Parts: sequence; C-alpha cells; structure tokens
Amino acid sequence: MTDSNATPARPVTGERADLLKELAQARYFLRFTARDLTDEQAGQRTTASELCVGGLIKHVTATERGWADFILEGPSALGDFDSMTEADFARRADEFRMLPGETLAGVLKEYEEVARRTDELVATLPSLDADQPLPKAPWFEPGARRSARRVLIHIVAETAQHAGHADIIRESLDGAKSMG
Repeated sequence: MTDSNATPARPVTGERADLLKELAQARYFLRFTARDLTDEQAGQRTTASELCVGGLIKHVTATERGWADFILEGPSALGDFDSMTEADFARRADEFRMLPGETLAGVLKEYEEVARRTDELVATLPSLDADQPLPKAPWFEPGARRSARRVLIHIVAETAQHAGHADIIRESLDGAKSMG
C-alpha cells in the first residue's frame, strides 16, 4: 500500500546511483554466501580465524551502521578508541561470531534494515562532499577528515572484502561458491 499524497522520490542518478549499485552488488554477494545455511552452519568456523558467515554479516552490519552514523553525527559515532574497556573490545569481538540465541534470519534482517537506512542516506544527503573529522585512533592519521563520499566508498570496499571472506568460509563448509 502506498500513500497517494506522498511526494514521489527523486530518481537517484549519476555518482549516487553508481555508489548504490556497487553497494547493492557487494551486499548481494555477502548475503548470497548465507543461502540455505542453518543457524549452526552460519556460526561455524571453517578456517584458523574466528570468522564465520553469520559473524561477517554482523560485522558488516555494525560497520555500515557506524560509518553511516559518522556521516550524520561526526566522530562521536565511531567511539573513542582510547577509552575502550575490555568489555568494549569483547563486544566488538562478538560482532564476528554468532552468539547463543542469534539466528541467521535475525542477522540478515538487521543487515537489511541498516542497508535500507544507508541507501536512503546516499539518496538524500545534501552533499557527498560533506566531511567530518575522524576520531583519534591508531589507524587514522591525526587531524584527518573523511567526506561522505569517501566513507561510502569505504563501506563498499569493506562489504566486498568481507563477501570474499564469507565465500571462502562457505566453500569450506559445503563446497558452495558465490561465483564460478
């Protein structure tokens, strides 16, 4: 059902359309690695790392949410690395695994909600040139800033990288591949 009084959405074209298409493709391949998996399989480690398909989707979800918040709110959205506690680091590590009670369906649903929010941000942000200062962290150059455009490119790259990780894990689970 649609609202007949709603203003039609302006079509997304150009650079924004390209960003959305690349992000959609990377997301597709990440989600595709989870096809037909049980919750147990989604949480299964198949390599020496702690990574599992469900955990990678959780991590990409959290990363995309955090960077989208950064575009809107600035460095506070990413947190203060220097004030992180052991409990904070443990919660971050939990992003990479399926916890008791979590389901693949639930993880995928949350990812879909975050993706929808990011897509809306790409379509409606007044300028992709808008930038924010990065928080202090060992992996950021002191005083550096990131534009919305660069953050979105980072989200695409992060999603694609982890889709590749998930593909390796999936192939190790049951021989299924995303491509080929």
